[in-house]
Order: sequence, then structure tokens, then C-alpha cells
Amino acid sequence: MKWSIRRSSLAGTISIPPSKSHTIRALLIATLAQGKSVIRKPLLTGDGHSALCAAKSLGAEVQLIDDGLEITGIGTDHNKGEEFLDLGNSGTGTNLFASAAALGSRKRRFDGDASLRSRPFKPILEALSELGATYNLEQPSSDLPFIIQGPLTGGKTRINGVSSQFLSSILLTSPLIRNGSTLCSVYNLHEIPYVQLTLWWLNRQGIEFEYKPDFTEFKIPGDQCYKPFDMVVPADFSSATFAAVGAAVTGKGVTLTGLDFSDTQGDKGVFDILRTVGAGVLINENGVTVTQGNPLEGQIIDLNSMPDALPALSVMACAAQGETRFVNVAQARIKETDRIAVMHEELSKMGADIEELPDGLIVRQSRLKGAVVNGHDDHRVVMALAIAAMMADGETVIETAQAANVTYPGFVNDFRNIGADITILD
Repeated sequence: MKWSIRRSSLAGTISIPPSKSHTIRALLIATLAQGKSVIRKPLLTGDGHSALCAAKSLGAEVQLIDDGLEITGIGTDHNKGEEFLDLGNSGTGTNLFASAAALGSRKRRFDGDASLRSRPFKPILEALSELGATYNLEQPSSDLPFIIQGPLTGGKTRINGVSSQFLSSILLTSPLIRNGSTLCSVYNLHEIPYVQLTLWWLNRQGIEFEYKPDFTEFKIPGDQCYKPFDMVVPADFSSATFAAVGAAVTGKGVTLTGLDFSDTQGDKGVFDILRTVGAGVLINENGVTVTQGNPLEGQIIDLNSMPDALPALSVMACAAQGETRFVNVAQARIKETDRIAVMHEELSKMGADIEELPDGLIVRQSRLKGAVVNGHDDHRVVMALAIAAMMADGETVIETAQAANVTYPGFVNDFRNIGADITILD
């Protein structure tokens, strides 16, 4: 699918879709619980759909209801379900469900699309092997497909936190290990807010655990269990980034509804960044309203806690006076694409003055022009380029635009409703 987009001025109200991160954790915990959980307003496209398929593959029973899902979990029967789990394009789902699959003694095979096969999974597999699991990689040049087999027995493990998903996976599964506790030491940890999101879920479930304030060590007793729950999935701050940035660079004022600023999602920090560079940001009972405000000013911005915001904020930086440096975000290179390299490549086609750093980007104020660009099958890259197109002269055509469905299936309609000039070409 391709999108054709022309310069646009955004104004109005937009309702933000549900959180991918919360949806996947909800599906995993509901799968492992004993009894029936209700997940209301989940994300059921893209990565959410992949996680739902993984839940079914582990033996969860799923029923659609008016506003979401009823899921009957497997409880302590960790050998239910099927041997094959297809996670599509979902790195989060693969990492989190890999540990859950290792609770049982059955071999489980994980696979996904070409993008997923290019991403690293050995750190979580090696950590699980120290807790009693065995694994095999089918191809020496790729961490996927892999076969994992338990049961996990607990003990000590050490994990590379280059992706917070590796740590979250261990934290979510370790409480269920029978007759064994887990001591997990962590190094090179990035994306701490996503770990905090996982701990929020553990606290909500009444799970016992201890950890050091710097997140370098966790102790999780085994023989615990998850309880059924009923909840509405919170709106997604990562998806909200695009409307917020769009408003800051092209807008007369856009109100984003559905966001809960007490949520632990790290990408809510985007609104602090926008305020710091000069955009108008007003949070009230109806949501948050973003306007262009003062002329935007370039800054040095540390994105270690919110790497998913890099694509959209690199577009914002094109509109900011002077120079903007995004630093300490090397982990953006191991997402659906190498987002540092890809944003450099695609924004350069549009005339951006942009340089790659090993751990980020340098972007100078640039007048963008329409071009044919490629979203590289990465949902966040596609949507960031769409915002760039709305502030560019002429027409921009974005290839692989269908990738936006991974987290934001309503992107085109929502943005058309607030003034975006978007045409779906095929």
C-alpha cells in the first residue's frame, strides 16, 4: 500500500488507540492465569493480533465480546496448546511469550516474518537457559526461528538489558516457576519505563518481588500465580506521539483524548520534550492540547527511555531552529528496522539536513520537499514520514504504508478528520 500526502494543517480532536505494550502484557498474564479474564478495548491488529495468536497457541481459550476479549487461562498446565507460535512482526510478543513457553516441558517453535528474523533474541534465550531451559537456533545466521523447551527451575541468571523486553520477559514468568526462585542481575539496561510498566502489572497482580533502585538486580520468589482480571487497556502514548508532533509542526491546535498521564508509559515524556522545545502543551480533564506555540528551538535530547519516539521527533527537529541532537538511543537500531539509519535515509530524500550518530541523530532546521520515500515495513517510520509529508512542499508518496496497521489501524481516517491531506493509492 502507498499513501500520497500533501502539506496539511491539523486542527481538531483525535482519540488515541490502545497501547500495544499494555495489550501484550494483558494477553500474556490472562493466558497464564487460572480462570477467565476480560480485556476491554485491546489492540487487536498487528502486534496485538500476533500476541493473541500466541496466547491461543499456549492453550488459552478466547472469546470475542462487544468491547474486547474474554480469555480463559491455562493456570498451571503449561503444556497445553500447540508446538508452533507464529509471532508475525512482534518482537515484544516473541520475547515475552518465549519465557512463558519455557514454563512447560514441551518443545515450542517460534518464528515470524523477515523483519522479526533480523532481530536479536539470543539474550533472552541465554538467560532462560541459565534458569533450566534449553534452546536451539535453526539457522546459525539468525536468532529466529528458535525452539525453546523447559521446564524452568529457577536459580540465577544474568541478562543484557539492551532491550528492556528481555528483562520484562523474565520478570513476568519467574513468579510462576514451581519450587524455585529467580535472582536476575541486569547490565546495560535501556528503556527503564517499560520495565516500570512490567512492574506495574506485577504489583497489580499482587506478585511478590524485590529489586535494587537502579534496576540491576531482581529477586522473584516462585510458586506464585496470576489472578483473572477485568480491565480497559489504556491509550497508547507511543501512538499519541504522531498527533502531538503533527500538531506542533503543522497545527492550529489538536486535542488528544483518552490519555492517562498517571500511566507508567515512558513515551508520555514526549509532551515534556515538545514543551521544552517551544510547542504549546496544555493538559486538562478533556485530554492534552498541542499547538505550535513559540518557534521551536533545537535541543540535545536523550531518548534512552523512549526510543520509539525517535522517528516522529526527528521529523519535529526539521522544524526546529538551529540543531537538535538525539543521543543515547542506540537501541533504536534493533527495532523493526534500524530506525536511526532509516530515518536518516528517508528524511534525506526529502531534503533534511540530517546526520547519523552511533547512538542517535543530528538534525538541523530544514525545509522539506515532497519525495517518494519508503516506510521499510516499520509502523513508526511510516507514520513519522506521514507527519513529515504534512509539513513538506509538494506531494510525498510513502511506500509500505500498510505497516501503520501494526499499532494504529485508524491512522488515515483519524488524521483526515483533523485536516490531513492523505490519499490511499493502492
